[in-house]
Amino acid sequence: MISENNFVYKSLSNWALNTAVGCDHACRFCYVPSTATIKQAGALQGFGVSDPDAEWGEYVLLRPWDEKKFLASLRKAERTPELKPDGNRAVLLSSTTDPYQVIKHPDPKRAKELRDHAAFVVRRALELIRDYSTINVRILTRSPLAKRDFDLFKSLGKRLLFGMSLPTLDNNLARIYEPKAPAPSQRLATLQAAAEAGIPVYVAMAPTPAEVVEADLRATMTEIKKLKPLTVFHEPINMRAENVERIEARARSLGVKLNTAVFASREAWRAYSVAQLKLVERVAGEVRLSRQLHLWPDKALGSQAAIKEQRDPVAYRKWLEKWWNRISEWPK
Repeated sequence: MISENNFVYKSLSNWALNTAVGCDHACRFCYVPSTATIKQAGALQGFGVSDPDAEWGEYVLLRPWDEKKFLASLRKAERTPELKPDGNRAVLLSSTTDPYQVIKHPDPKRAKELRDHAAFVVRRALELIRDYSTINVRILTRSPLAKRDFDLFKSLGKRLLFGMSLPTLDNNLARIYEPKAPAPSQRLATLQAAAEAGIPVYVAMAPTPAEVVEADLRATMTEIKKLKPLTVFHEPINMRAENVERIEARARSLGVKLNTAVFASREAWRAYSVAQLKLVERVAGEVRLSRQLHLWPDKALGSQAAIKEQRDPVAYRKWLEKWWNRISEWPK
């Protein structure tokens, strides 16, 4: 069902539509288990999930489809009188899962049924939003499977924005942080195909790992610029519940060394986050992406401790406010 989201300072949408609980992409940095899935721990135990955070990436439970309830939630959203302007009166697919992930099951026949159902739900929901509301749609995915719905995206015209998460173009680095997600090269090709098809696109260059250096950022943003995106969102990796432990466990399993020192303390994380945000801001200016750039400084970077750490606390606070109050673009 369509439900109000709880985004802070992101200017993505007013509502979200999540078609599943869990996500097969298994991104080690993911914040969802600590903000959404963990609340359903009791229910998930009935499906054999004992620790929603530690087992993130190992379970995907499709939500049941009830068209009457969906339409009721759509009508409620349509009638909502007061909305945050930074949500662009849009519903996001999706905020706690990926709407185009591959659903797996040990029984091939059952796997096909589940995949067909997942594809049907997304497509039917988009058709109903298009035909029975004036609400906008924002798609956010890591999967090239989204190409199967390009015809439907186009039918929504300027009411739809298509975007993909593209923190880095380094396929090897992505395999560490996003072990089961499609490669960044595949995502970039999908974005290029969408842009060529006339679908308005944006990019979420988020979250960028600490290992991403200036040359990598420059290469990524140079390719992104060619897409002529409406907005380029960016944030570094934020500390949420057990995500640092997941990142470290993944590195150990692969025998690689990651820059996890940036998560050793809140002070270290704040220094890393601010430095990376500022670096992206500078590089965006150099590759002429400043107009499209939308930084996502975490609200924790506005704490008294964070402000006191800055050379010019007043200027720093104004910098935060500028990004926190930014409203992302929508097709005119």
